[in-house]
Amino acid sequence: MEIINLSNGNSVMNRYMAEIRDTKYQKNRLLFRNNIERIGQVMAYEISKKLEYRAQMVTTPLGTLDINLPQDDLIIATVLRAGLPFHQGFLNVFDHADNAFVSAYRMYTNREHTQVGIHTEYMAAPSIEGKTLIIVDPMLATGGSMAASYEALAKTGTPKAVHIACVIATDEGIGVVSKAVPKTATLWAAAIDPGMNEHKYIIPGFGDCGDLCYGEKL
Repeated sequence: MEIINLSNGNSVMNRYMAEIRDTKYQKNRLLFRNNIERIGQVMAYEISKKLEYRAQMVTTPLGTLDINLPQDDLIIATVLRAGLPFHQGFLNVFDHADNAFVSAYRMYTNREHTQVGIHTEYMAAPSIEGKTLIIVDPMLATGGSMAASYEALAKTGTPKAVHIACVIATDEGIGVVSKAVPKTATLWAAAIDPGMNEHKYIIPGFGDCGDLCYGEKL
């Protein structure tokens, strides 16, 4: 699996990342959601460079010309609920894409909240057969949710290509996902952080993305 860490280069995404990590900015949910969405847009643009293109004729009021246009049939798949603003960023760029939604969430399996299991209970998706699949989830911590989501989606067909997109990843999560997806898959991260705390939250990370977007859950 190819790994692309966008934090290795400088871009305007640095500002969006700085703000979503900053506890001061996190108090503004609208700003937080908007930045997650904008990170999605920047990442979608980078992924667009990897698609297949073919020249197509376009007619203007004064003539015609050939423009290289993407040919991939895209499916953007999102892990609920934290993935929704990230998904919207991708959809803003890939506005012709089909969409899929998977409910995959962590469940602590011990009283100390140090062991995590993944529960998947809902999926709405078209067939991914022969399609270019982009799975977007802001946090790739243990990798369990992403791996479970791909395994659920793979039951609908074999994709032509797979892209895994996250805002922040860990090496442990990347290792788990690499075993679940095809070897030809590409993982995109806006940053790769050193690891996780005892409760399996990414450090330094930025906290719980779903809670920061939409409010705390029970």
